[in-house]
Amino acid sequence: MTESTTETAPRQDDEQSRLFERLTGTWKVTGGASGTVTYRPLEGGHFLLQTIELEQHGQPVTGLEVIGREKPFGAEEPGEDILSRFYDNQGHTFVYVYEPAGDTLTIWGGEKGSPAYYRGEFSADGNTLSGAWVYPGGGGYESSMTRATPLD
Repeated sequence: MTESTTETAPRQDDEQSRLFERLTGTWKVTGGASGTVTYRPLEGGHFLLQTIELEQHGQPVTGLEVIGREKPFGAEEPGEDILSRFYDNQGHTFVYVYEPAGDTLTIWGGEKGSPAYYRGEFSADGNTLSGAWVYPGGGGYESSMTRATPLD
């Protein structure tokens, strides 16, 4: 009898689970926007909720983001990409794709490969995420998050 040497691929949710663990907690945001953001896992572990209280361009911005793999009605498995929908007090609705790769986190505006994105690096201890938002045609801003408190 021959044994199979095929390696088992990592579970699709492992990358998402690691990202959720890294982000969970309250963070102080500095740079082009300042304030706090809090990430909390939704019961079941399939989604992460982010609430924000920021000031940007002299305006208060509050909002809610739901992050996770979509599993539409009737689907047996969730999709491959880690997607999010963000809603704010100014009536905006934004869609993002989160792409973690080691200590780098890219957040694409709309879809992967978009000209609007955030790219940041986690510090060695995981308590800082520093990078910048890039917008098409220029603009964008540096942004850094420092963990203020972990959540249980």
